[in-house]
Amino acid sequence: MAPSSIRLAQPSDLAQLALLRAALWPASSAEEHAAELAPILAGKSPGILPLAVFVAQAGDGTLLGFLEASLRSSADECDVAHPVGYIEGWYVVESARRQGIGAALLRAAESWARAQGCLEMASDAALDNLISQHAHEALGFQVASRAVLYRKSL
Repeated sequence: MAPSSIRLAQPSDLAQLALLRAALWPASSAEEHAAELAPILAGKSPGILPLAVFVAQAGDGTLLGFLEASLRSSADECDVAHPVGYIEGWYVVESARRQGIGAALLRAAESWARAQGCLEMASDAALDNLISQHAHEALGFQVASRAVLYRKSL
C-alpha cells in the first residue's frame, strides 16, 4: 500500500497520528500523545526551535507513517557552526515497511532541514533497535558514536 502523499501533518490528523506515536513510544497513551500533538499541529512548537511533523498518507486517507523533525542548535558529532536537522521520531506501520515510505518521509524532512539552513541531519536509535539502525544506515546515515546514557535521581 504505497502512500499517495507525503505532507506536513494537519490538525485533522490528530487521532491517527496519536495512535502512530503510541506505537513508536508506548510509554505514553494515545491520549497523552494527542494532548502533546494538538498545539504542535496548530503551529505552536513546544520549544523555541522549529518542529515539523511529516506524514505518509494512503489514498484512502489512512496514515501509514510519520517523521518528526526538529531544528537543534547542535547535535553530537555534528558541525557546531550550523544548526542541525534532527529526527525526533520516525515510524512506518509494519504492513507498509520496505516500500519506500520511510525514505520518502526522510527526504521531506531533509528538504525542510535544508530550508532551515541545515547542512546535516542527525538522529539516534536505541542500541537494541536493529530495525531502526538498519533503516538509518540504508538511507545514508553513518554511525557517529555510541553511548550509554545514565541518569540519577536526586
